[in-house]
Amino acid sequence: MLWIKALHIIFVVSWFAGLFYLPRLFVNHAMVREAATIAQFKLMERKLYRFMTPLGVLALVFGSWLWLGYGFAGAWLDLKLALVAVLVAYHLYCGHLVAVFARDENGHSHVFYRWFNELPVLILFVVVVLVVVKPEFA
Repeated sequence: MLWIKALHIIFVVSWFAGLFYLPRLFVNHAMVREAATIAQFKLMERKLYRFMTPLGVLALVFGSWLWLGYGFAGAWLDLKLALVAVLVAYHLYCGHLVAVFARDENGHSHVFYRWFNELPVLILFVVVVLVVVKPEFA
């Protein structure tokens, strides 16, 4: 099970790298007006999303394997799983935004994307505390 845990951590870290970087691309894409630069951002966003999606799937697969293998339970796990569901929704929404930018239909400012970029940081903070501390909720 230690190999499964190691693979889970590797894929979570890799997935989060994409979750942190893709919205930063959105920030910069929302600020540019030159056609060549816009085309480059579209390419980078599309390729990054296609790369990070399997990483997220593998993180979920190995995390599920751990859950089934160890039989974890408790309120901390329920909250962690809820936050993982939020991350999956965030990931899928990022895919939607990649498509919106590809169609030149973005309606948000770079400020929106700067705030949007902070959500996975907050979730990561809470999830790490939940997994390490495993607080009891009375």
